Amino acid sequence: MKTVIKRFDELSGEEVYNILKVRSAVFVVEQNCVYQDLDDVDKEAYHVYMEDEGQIVAYLRVVDKGKRLDEVSVGRVISLKRRCGLGSKLMKVGLQVAQEKFHAKKVKVGAQVYAKPFYESVGFVQCSEEYLEDGIPHVYMIFDGACTR
Repeated sequence: MKTVIKRFDELSGEEVYNILKVRSAVFVVEQNCVYQDLDDVDKEAYHVYMEDEGQIVAYLRVVDKGKRLDEVSVGRVISLKRRCGLGSKLMKVGLQVAQEKFHAKKVKVGAQVYAKPFYESVGFVQCSEEYLEDGIPHVYMIFDGACTR
């Protein structure tokens, strides 16, 4: 298993294609949700993915404060191999990237409600009421490194 961390302008065309292919497969096809994935935020994000035998198996992006949310944020979180700890490993790397690259004290995520237990398991706490985004229930959650176990 290989972990890759790159800014957008460091990604090859093949890497961008593979990232968008995975995001589309999960967020558009699997979740049956038509939404605009290409939002220009990618251009300013760090892209973190795990690769196994040349295939992306987990992905997220880390975005600086003020570019998408009021805190440094993680988003587009995907693990194709579910319930085996891969998502937790990826999230730990994403949190490190947020702290090292953007000096984040707190990290925010707009989490799909069904994924709330996953985010809680890595130290996030709900900080909003439920809201709809692209027809899917979400909540904002915050990771405050000083408050974790």
